[in-house]
Amino acid sequence: MTGIVVHGIENLPQDARPSAVTTGKFDGVHRGHRAVLEQLTAEAEGRRTVVITFDRHPAAVLQPESAPETLLSVAQKTEALIDAGVDVVVVLPFTPAFAALTADEFVDQVLVRGLHAERVLVGSDFRYGARGAGTVETLRAAGDRAGFAVALVDDVCELDGTRVSSTGIRTLLETGRLDEATEALGRPHRIRSLVVPGHQRGRELGYPTANLARDAEGCIPADGVYACWLHVEGERYGAAVSIGNNPTFGDVPEKTVEAHAIDVHLDLYGKTVELEFVAYIRSMHKFESADALAEQMGRDELRIREILGLPAPA
Repeated sequence: MTGIVVHGIENLPQDARPSAVTTGKFDGVHRGHRAVLEQLTAEAEGRRTVVITFDRHPAAVLQPESAPETLLSVAQKTEALIDAGVDVVVVLPFTPAFAALTADEFVDQVLVRGLHAERVLVGSDFRYGARGAGTVETLRAAGDRAGFAVALVDDVCELDGTRVSSTGIRTLLETGRLDEATEALGRPHRIRSLVVPGHQRGRELGYPTANLARDAEGCIPADGVYACWLHVEGERYGAAVSIGNNPTFGDVPEKTVEAHAIDVHLDLYGKTVELEFVAYIRSMHKFESADALAEQMGRDELRIREILGLPAPA
């Protein structure tokens, strides 16, 4: 079946198909998460696979002063889960009212009556219900009463024993360690946003750029120049991407994301584009002149062509 996304308890599937269910933030849908999804499919034994996730990080409600930035938007996350083969993704609004549900209410309303769960897969530190009162032990007891079995999933670790986590991947991206972030994610990181007018400096230098709106979906990596694939309207183009505040000119107060599509001239204003980060090229720094910057951009493009397997310029 084709995967579907539903929002809210009130929109849970109305049929009585039995489900194998797991729940979590799933921010990034990284290698660790996909290991969970693989185990979920194995536990399902033909049952419908369901992932319960949330429309925001729970800390945004419970501890808003310490809520982390997310790796992916809710839309990006649900798309990644469906792409991974999940049958149903349930997005629950993590509101104060939802946070106040007791452990028994969560089990009854969501797992039993809503999803007809017969298998539930969780981590060993899983907590649920108001104030985290529910534990693996209480979930197993609830399963004994309601007729579902509970299985545990192990953490996925790197060679050095470090647990693959969204927090760790975010740190890697924000410090320019793109290769390590890609390895932990199991795929290239992506952001997407609407293309908006910019300062037109790239065009003046011979490298016209698409400027992304500041409210981009996904974690924006560290300042620097990157080799990327630019996706728009079902097509893919090689691109040189610059992230930063344009220090050579010094009149851009906030971080911007600019993408130069290689070998094509595209009218992207008002369109939503997605950038797939392939390689980190260099850091962002101030050049002595616009000409010096243009020369470096030329060298950057040659390297990016090589990385992406694009032909040398004619």
